[in-house]
Amino acid sequence: MPAPEQQLTATRGQQLLLLASGTGLLLVGVAGPSAARPGLGPRGWAPGELPLHLTSATVTATLWAAYLLGALAVALGLWRRTAPRLGWPLVLGLGGLALLTAPFGSADHTNYAAYGRIAAQGGDAYLVPPVTWAGGHDPVTSAVEPPWTHTPSIYGPAATALQALASLVGGANLRQTVWVWQVLVVLSWLAVRWLLLRAGTGPRWQGRVDLLWTANPVVFGVVVLGAHVDVIATALALAAVVLAARHPGLAGLVLGLSVSTKVTDAVVGLALLWSWRALGRAELVRRALLTFAGFVVVAAPLHVWAGPHVFSQLEKARRSVSFATPWRPVLEWLTGPLGGGAARTVVTTAAVVAVVALVLLLAVLARAAGPAPGAADAMTTSALLATLVTGTAYVLGAPYSLPWYDALTWATLPALAASALDGILLARLLVLVLAYVPGRVVAMSPAVESFSLGVRRNLAPYAGILVWLLLAGAAVRAWRRGAGRPGRPGRPPGPRPPGPASPPPPQQPVRQG
Repeated sequence: MPAPEQQLTATRGQQLLLLASGTGLLLVGVAGPSAARPGLGPRGWAPGELPLHLTSATVTATLWAAYLLGALAVALGLWRRTAPRLGWPLVLGLGGLALLTAPFGSADHTNYAAYGRIAAQGGDAYLVPPVTWAGGHDPVTSAVEPPWTHTPSIYGPAATALQALASLVGGANLRQTVWVWQVLVVLSWLAVRWLLLRAGTGPRWQGRVDLLWTANPVVFGVVVLGAHVDVIATALALAAVVLAARHPGLAGLVLGLSVSTKVTDAVVGLALLWSWRALGRAELVRRALLTFAGFVVVAAPLHVWAGPHVFSQLEKARRSVSFATPWRPVLEWLTGPLGGGAARTVVTTAAVVAVVALVLLLAVLARAAGPAPGAADAMTTSALLATLVTGTAYVLGAPYSLPWYDALTWATLPALAASALDGILLARLLVLVLAYVPGRVVAMSPAVESFSLGVRRNLAPYAGILVWLLLAGAAVRAWRRGAGRPGRPGRPPGPRPPGPASPPPPQQPVRQG
């Protein structure tokens, strides 16, 4: 194993694993409609598809193999401290390949297109179910699949505005509309890399950025090839973090866009306040007011434009419990003696407690690990790590969580030095991703549906509980060592700002080296 200060290039074996994983993922994206990806109708001027039909069993096996190989490649990089060396031409080429595919892993992109279509034509996407628009005959809104056909939008007004933009460009053609949305997603994925590279310097920093974000097949397959809105929200959140140290007002504007895309990105606001904790009270208040003012300038008009029903679906979604979270078996155990409504209330309350506990555990682990080598600015790094802690605690502890919700975690994890947390989060994401393969709720054979639901209901929830236990054990060990305690960080918080050096006391020898 190399010394901790070294950053080595990915081995040939690791590169082959990445290539095999990426090839499998791209193959699913360029093939015809399958259990992983819905049909999108006539291609129009957007990229088409290969005349290749994958059965539900074949596409499931292909995705399992691709994600397992990709996770193995990342795990080897974490263990050996190796990472692929990527220049921008190669990264742009990878983004270009993504734009030749159709999204897979869910049918969410058809929902985005439908909500954008409704908004672009003057309807209220937060009130009108897609199946009812234009009498159910609209070529875009009629493509929404179960279980979302009767569900109005649950996304923020900034997301709806971007969806409407995609609809205006794509017109009445679903494939064109979805492709425009894919362009926005790929640009956001590229923006995340660019922002991370601005937040740090050196080969070790870039190595973690490319290993965990750019060339991570599990993340790339789920959030980019899946074309999820979470990538856009994550890019905006990172932009707010990077801007906050020097331009808090501008950071507030971008944060308003981020939270108006995905409301849970409000954790970034808390992270910014935490990163300013060492400033004087007057400066902290000044920055907070500027940020809040920028936030309101953007968020208020967007919410007025969206209308009074913008939060209606969020209230309903708040009580949802997804199959693959640790809370699903708890809900089912409690439903018998308490009833459905009371059981959901108990789960929701317990989840809040769990998220707070996870914040504390992750804070200990983050303090013990310290920032990744190459962090360029202490305040920005502090905000990145605080975002990592709060955002990850939410996705680990929330009753409703899906694989693509982890986008913010993997965009901020490169700012943390290598630690056991990398492997724990990688294993957790892999299990959650596999639980949602192939992705759609239709077009599966009975055997594939039984297998998929079995993983989702019988493996993933207990893997989530194991992750909680592993985090608790790692945090306890770090605390006992003293590395995770306040005032005793495992590594320095980053480079100090330049200032006058204090001379040594008289007659005090100055040690060299």
